[in-house]
Amino acid sequence: MPFFNSSAIIRAEYDPASMRLQIWFPDGGRYSFCRVPQYVWDGLLNASSKGSYYNSYIRDRYQC
Repeated sequence: MPFFNSSAIIRAEYDPASMRLQIWFPDGGRYSFCRVPQYVWDGLLNASSKGSYYNSYIRDRYQC
C-alpha cells in the first residue's frame, strides 16, 4: 500500500479483484470506494497532485 507525499492523502490501497479502493486522509478518516476501475487507481498513483486527482476523478463517485 503506497504512502503519498501529499497534504491531501496519506495513503491508499487498491484491490483489483474486488475493485475496492481505500484512501486514508490526514484527519484520520478512511474511506472506501467500490467498483473503481484499474485505470482510476493508476491515475491516482501517477498524478502529480493526489488531492486534485481525487477531487476530479474519485470524490462523490464509486460509493459502496
